[in-house]
Amino acid sequence: MAPTDSHQTVEATVRRVPRYGVLMGIGVVVGIIAAAILTWTGSFEQSEALDVVYPPAQVFGFLLLWTVPIGLAVGGVVGIVLERVARRHDRVVQVDRETITETD
Repeated sequence: MAPTDSHQTVEATVRRVPRYGVLMGIGVVVGIIAAAILTWTGSFEQSEALDVVYPPAQVFGFLLLWTVPIGLAVGGVVGIVLERVARRHDRVVQVDRETITETD
């Protein structure tokens, strides 16, 4: 038997959405860079007020505990804002839909 074709024209909404994983990953990288900059610019000399001096690696690790989640959250918020902005530019288009049914 020959397959049967059916054509119909339907409306479809085309919209662009951001990739949240990419934006959140960029936020994590920015958080790591921020922790490195803050560690690099910090002072590791012993002062009279503080008896303890923390090594740079420990300071970097502690700063990562703060900057990485903040960067992750900021990346997610940027994704949400970009999605809201992109939603305004939705387009409705006409699409030809073709269905092929093959019978035995």
